[in-house]
Amino acid sequence: MPVKAIAKGVRVSPRKLVPIASLVRGRSVDDALVILAHTPRNGAIAIRKTIESARANADYNHNYLPATLRIKEISITPSVRYKRYQLVSRGSAHPYQHRTSYIRVVVDGDIRQPKKTAKVVPAKEKK
Repeated sequence: MPVKAIAKGVRVSPRKLVPIASLVRGRSVDDALVILAHTPRNGAIAIRKTIESARANADYNHNYLPATLRIKEISITPSVRYKRYQLVSRGSAHPYQHRTSYIRVVVDGDIRQPKKTAKVVPAKEKK
């Protein structure tokens, strides 16, 4: 069963994130994190955090072994744009937009861990 993580409203343009996402698409999670740790671009941090979140979701919520996880899908889509104005000479203003992104990561694994069960401690006997 695939496990996903979504980062919404990331303050990096989708145009800057798409080439970074294509570096790690289809790789194992451990390899992707090593590649992103050595990628000198600001968007790599946001993608790395989303992949780590997907790995944690798979581990804690679905009992997958983290070493067996692979990135099944990673998609970058545009989110809201913040419209701003830059003041310039003669009392005029030039409009510009801060573009934001959605990052969606889907991971899937082969091996699941055995279910974690809580230890039952017997209650003390009443006298």
